Amino acid sequence: MGKDTTIIVSLILFNVFFLAFIGGIIIFIREYRIKKKAHAEELETVDILHKQELLKTQTEIQQETMKYIGREIHDNVGQKLTLSSMYLQQLTYENKAPQIAESINTITDIINESLNDLRHLSKSLTSDTIENNTLSELIEEECIKIHDLKTHTITFKNKLQSSVNSYQIKSILLRIVQEFIQNSIKHAQCKNVEIVLSNLKNELQFILKDDGKGFDVTIIKSKGIGLRNIKKRIEILKGSFTLQSNTNGTTLIIKIPL
Repeated sequence: MGKDTTIIVSLILFNVFFLAFIGGIIIFIREYRIKKKAHAEELETVDILHKQELLKTQTEIQQETMKYIGREIHDNVGQKLTLSSMYLQQLTYENKAPQIAESINTITDIINESLNDLRHLSKSLTSDTIENNTLSELIEEECIKIHDLKTHTITFKNKLQSSVNSYQIKSILLRIVQEFIQNSIKHAQCKNVEIVLSNLKNELQFILKDDGKGFDVTIIKSKGIGLRNIKKRIEILKGSFTLQSNTNGTTLIIKIPL
């Protein structure tokens, strides 16, 4: 009996150690997977933060560059054109030949028109339009520009219950609106564009629709640079989007957490 008891005890101990060994391996694998997942999430978070910081830096550089260009247009190019206009006016006064005077007046008109365009451009580049206006005001301004063309109908429905103060969100969504409208008018040959801005729980929901001829979404997803840019920008804002298109039109739905 003593020998049999020893064997039984040995078998029990072996099984216990074996089960403990197997359990240890399972726990090790489980902990390894948890740590690996946590590490991957940490790397993803670092990558997102890096992209956000990069976008912020690019935005700041872009702002400063635009302001510099605006000042150069106003201070340098504008002044030279103004001086040219003054010289032409003097030539008109001194010249007695009607035909030459008429040509000089035409050139003067062209320069003055160019000066007016440059002043508007300089003002738009140096102003803090995005920072000083709400998202809905920025979109409304774009709608007014299209409305003034009198070629297309554009509708904007603002159902937003909370304010959006982030410069990045306003800047990115404004660029997306501009690109969507341009593509709808130029490529989709639409007649109507509808924009809806609203809240959905803790998300900002942005819907853009047109009644154009549509396109093949699969081809655009694989080759469309514009869509890739939209995707990258929205991902930086931790948002998502869906794109649907057929012969009845195109719909872009964007959701961004607030």
